[in-house]
Amino acid sequence: MPRPRKSLICLQDTPYYHCISRCVRRAFLCGEDHYSKKSYEHRRQWVEARLIKLGSIFAINVCAYAVMSNHTHVVLHVDRDEALSWTTHEVLKRWHTLHKGTNLTRQYMQAEQRSLLSDAQIESVIATANIYRQRLHDISWFMRLLNEFIARLANKEDECTGRFWEGRFKSQSLLDEAALAACMAYVDLNPLRVGLSETPEQSDFTSIKKRVAAAKIGKQPQYLQPFSGSGNVVKGLPFLLHDYLELVDKLGRKIRSDQNGYISNIHSPILDRTGLQNIDWEGMCQGIETQFSSSISLSIAIRRQKILETA
Repeated sequence: MPRPRKSLICLQDTPYYHCISRCVRRAFLCGEDHYSKKSYEHRRQWVEARLIKLGSIFAINVCAYAVMSNHTHVVLHVDRDEALSWTTHEVLKRWHTLHKGTNLTRQYMQAEQRSLLSDAQIESVIATANIYRQRLHDISWFMRLLNEFIARLANKEDECTGRFWEGRFKSQSLLDEAALAACMAYVDLNPLRVGLSETPEQSDFTSIKKRVAAAKIGKQPQYLQPFSGSGNVVKGLPFLLHDYLELVDKLGRKIRSDQNGYISNIHSPILDRTGLQNIDWEGMCQGIETQFSSSISLSIAIRRQKILETA
């Protein structure tokens, strides 16, 4: 018998979780259905857009994701403290972007009508907002609003009804930094593992591709949990982007060559291929206030580093 979800997700143990959702009835999330020969590649964008939206609303950060042909992987970070810091107004504003709420919560959000509410009605609104607050940092609600949305779109397109996903998503708690890094790399390497791409940064609709593209212009994707860069940063993944890219490259090369996909030795390390090998990322992060003026970018950091090397 499956264990209750509340026994699998314990924020006292860890805020990081790996979640997997799989399709049923030979359903295809994206790619080409081998039976009907119909392409569902456009559905990848549905998932990515929904992940971005939910990540901007929930107190749950997306650390890594990969959209496969009939399943999805996502690594999530729950920020309970952020949810608890929200005002009643902030909670309702976020929830109302997903659901219409109640008559009272809608009245509360309109200043001219809020003044007409009685004390008892306001107390009721606050109590309702606290229910929403709990949902907005609940992984089960996050996955529910991701999967139900995609299922409705897919069922409409397929002109059918019934389940699109398996009844429950699978979740794994990531209890330390090694587990977190290894799981993120596993997720990012999924397309390469099945032969959909030759290198991680070429893998469409994965977090690794977005991270590398952003890093090349000296940024981090706004909708992904950032790497901390140094111990001075309170929030963020607890390791450096540079180290993570090296890990992904190393693990990608260890995938057996007799399997569908792996990083061939003809490819240079990912940091060389993307032009990020020689950047002092920790120094760049720690020196944001002391070494940069009004502009911060990878190109400025490269020029500064070259000047220091030739000095």
